[in-house]
Amino acid sequence: MSPGLLSVFRRRAINLPPSGVLMLTYLLLIVVGTGLLMLPAATHGGIGWSDALFTATSAVTVTGLVVLDTGGDFTLLGQAMILLLIQLGGLGIVTFAVLILSMLGLPIGLSQRIYLRNELNQTSMSDLLRMAMVILRVVLLFELAGTIALAFVFVPEFGWVEGLWQSVFHAVSAFNNAGFGLFPDSFVRWATHPMINIAMPVLIVVGGIGFSVLTDLYYHRSWRRFSLHTRLMLAGTAALAAWSIASFAIIEWDNPATLGQFESPVARFSASIFQALTTRTAGFNTVDIAAIEDSSALMFILLMFIGGGSASTAGGIKVTTFLVMLLATAAFLRRRSDPVAFHRSLGHAEIMKVLALVSLATFAVAAATFVMALSNELAFLDLLFEAVSAFGTVGLSRGITGQLDSVGRAVVIILMFIGRVGPLALGLFMATRVPPSVRYPAGRIFLG
Repeated sequence: MSPGLLSVFRRRAINLPPSGVLMLTYLLLIVVGTGLLMLPAATHGGIGWSDALFTATSAVTVTGLVVLDTGGDFTLLGQAMILLLIQLGGLGIVTFAVLILSMLGLPIGLSQRIYLRNELNQTSMSDLLRMAMVILRVVLLFELAGTIALAFVFVPEFGWVEGLWQSVFHAVSAFNNAGFGLFPDSFVRWATHPMINIAMPVLIVVGGIGFSVLTDLYYHRSWRRFSLHTRLMLAGTAALAAWSIASFAIIEWDNPATLGQFESPVARFSASIFQALTTRTAGFNTVDIAAIEDSSALMFILLMFIGGGSASTAGGIKVTTFLVMLLATAAFLRRRSDPVAFHRSLGHAEIMKVLALVSLATFAVAAATFVMALSNELAFLDLLFEAVSAFGTVGLSRGITGQLDSVGRAVVIILMFIGRVGPLALGLFMATRVPPSVRYPAGRIFLG
């Protein structure tokens, strides 16, 4: 590259908004990951660039959709590369860099704080470093605890070396809501194991609830002192969990291909808890997803579309977005000017943001499903399920990921990237801010 072109590139990079820089950072990580996974030492038989790109994108976006068997086709080095991509993508590469600089005692500049604020989805730059250190402590604590808990399952079966690696890999993957597993059938063989049914959902829920909520819980530990966001997240997560567990148990209780295969009611209910709690954010499963009832599949689509918490390892439109949409609807039906939650009113700016986010997300999923339906002769429900799973960075599939053609793969890759960086961030990056030069008189239209 000539000095003139390099100078232009640097000026353009400097002028990029923080959201644009973060997106380019994730793109760069995906490109590097693709190159690493194509190394001969990363796989047993070598892979093409399409498989490597799909796997790297799925790992960086902590999705978990796969076109290859992670435990069978990749060597130990390849699996370690995937795990590193998961950790960087889930924790956030900017957050990770800030933590490294802090531990080395190096100063954190204003630009790094701005990027960190955008990555953690905060409105203020105060206490960013404190939040970053809390994130580090929580990540290390839960990933270590998850590794120890899972070791009681895998070490007796696979031995110390392989069992510990299985434990580390799945603990990191679960906390980052990645859904990557080293077993081709996920956790189906341990569907009734109490440790799996406790450790994995706990890791997934904690990782997907949001770093700002974890920081609030870490410092305040009192409902009265929690922020409105934390209260909404805790209440919304509990309500969605209760609804999904009960609904899945009722629908699938007598399905011989899912919960009906277990004789004990306790085993059926524990499997229902696992599947319901992991569906919104992580792609692990203990029952055959392709065999669930259509009503369960539709419920799963809704759960994956909602996703987890803001500034978390999860995707989707986020729980708070869904709750604000419900609160705004309730306020309209009650003829109130502003929605209210926990004695706090929500302004029109939040409602407009929710409207834009839901609209962009719905359009992305609908357009992706439409394109995949044109190029793939697969069941519509399976294609819609795949599209929402990719957008929500969940990783659950009804078994069609490997059957998608090149167009379908490209669509899924784009959806996974949009789901990780956020449709609203992508929309704001692409939008052009033009101040209005003319004010027009208000008009009236009829709605509903």
